[in-house]
Amino acid sequence: MRPARWKRSDPAHAGCYEEDMGNPGSAVCPARFAWFIDNPLRRWLHKPETILGGLVAPGSAVLDLGCGPGTFTLALARRVGPSGRVIAADLQPAMLAKVQQRVARAELQDRVAIHVCAPDRVGLSARVDFVLAFWMVHEVPSAAALFAEMREALNPEGKLLLVEPKLHVTRRTFQAEVDAALRANFKLLAQPQVRLSRAALFGK
Repeated sequence: MRPARWKRSDPAHAGCYEEDMGNPGSAVCPARFAWFIDNPLRRWLHKPETILGGLVAPGSAVLDLGCGPGTFTLALARRVGPSGRVIAADLQPAMLAKVQQRVARAELQDRVAIHVCAPDRVGLSARVDFVLAFWMVHEVPSAAALFAEMREALNPEGKLLLVEPKLHVTRRTFQAEVDAALRANFKLLAQPQVRLSRAALFGK
């Protein structure tokens, strides 16, 4: 279903977001605005090497959840190395098409698998060592359901990094997401500093 345009007077949907009519109350950044979330300024603000350092080891299986146009996908693929695997998962096939193009140009096809999420669940069958949920949990219809599903997808020593944009996610909303993760039996390990963001690192 094509998302309907959000009203410009709605401050909750500032920037590139549109309301997803399949999930009332949620919002996604459509593929035609991919430049808004993946551009030189964004890559300077959110250097993958800084954010992912120490979290992703060679040979790891990683889920890039809500990967968009692949802002972190290539960096993850390089970190896991030839023996690792990255699953680039997104709700929008158009975003995943952009990821496929970038992966092909970088000749990393053997390390990256493409996965289309359902509107209400990720639907992942594989187990992973690390989940990156960067600027996307506020878009899903149920953070509680997402965290429960992600805990099942993680290996025993697995970790999940939650990062949300301060522009769209208030401190109270972010705390509600953290609480949802804790109710899903995640353990809060750290609250790393990420530019223009609120972040939390969880373990099983």
